[in-house]
Amino acid sequence: MNGEMVYGWHVVEALLRNRPDAVKRVVVGEQRQDARLKQLKALQPTMGFETRAMRELDAWLPDAVHQGIVAFVTPAREWNDDQLWDRLDQIKHPPLLLVLDGVTDPHNLGACLRTADASGVDAVIIPKDRAVGLTATVRKVSAGASETVPLVTVTNLARFLTQCRERGLWVVGTKGEADKSLYDADLKGPLVLVLGAEGSGMRRLTEENCDFCVHMPMRGAVESLNVSVATGVLLYEALRQRR
Repeated sequence: MNGEMVYGWHVVEALLRNRPDAVKRVVVGEQRQDARLKQLKALQPTMGFETRAMRELDAWLPDAVHQGIVAFVTPAREWNDDQLWDRLDQIKHPPLLLVLDGVTDPHNLGACLRTADASGVDAVIIPKDRAVGLTATVRKVSAGASETVPLVTVTNLARFLTQCRERGLWVVGTKGEADKSLYDADLKGPLVLVLGAEGSGMRRLTEENCDFCVHMPMRGAVESLNVSVATGVLLYEALRQRR
């Protein structure tokens, strides 16, 4: 086996659609000879699909729900902030960036990437340290969004946010104690939305580099939302305003 292993139908389909040159092998469980597989093969008719016993796929990925399909691919592209600036210079609309400060759960990052793709986010930014990267689990949970939304890793998140402000983007953090409600904030212009890890929230230096913070109204007994749920609430309010 060579290459990075990814699994799940949505991820493999996204790779075959968007990065076919990165796919080295596709291995399918013997029980998955169905219409969905035919549709997948139609995306890349010249690519050979191997068939293996399901127990072999289980042995490769003993703790994963692989859905009977595994692909071996070249490593995902790693974006840095210089490449991000070049990308933002080319777009014609007000940029929308999502910053996740200290999210360590791959399921949360994958879910955030999926929502980011659905809501039109131009890139997701994470710090290099104390955060999960683009793992196979992240790619699976993202349902293919990890192959379409740039995931940018920065060494110094506070410095990155300062650069965003210098380039004319508004940096809006999230904090339960903030005076301004999410629904009272103007989210239509060039925007960076920042969320911290569930429980601990944003780090101090991250918060200090926000233009202002907003809170999400909480009407029940719970004090906070899962970070991926909060991401959805924030991004879709931004999307509503930016229609």
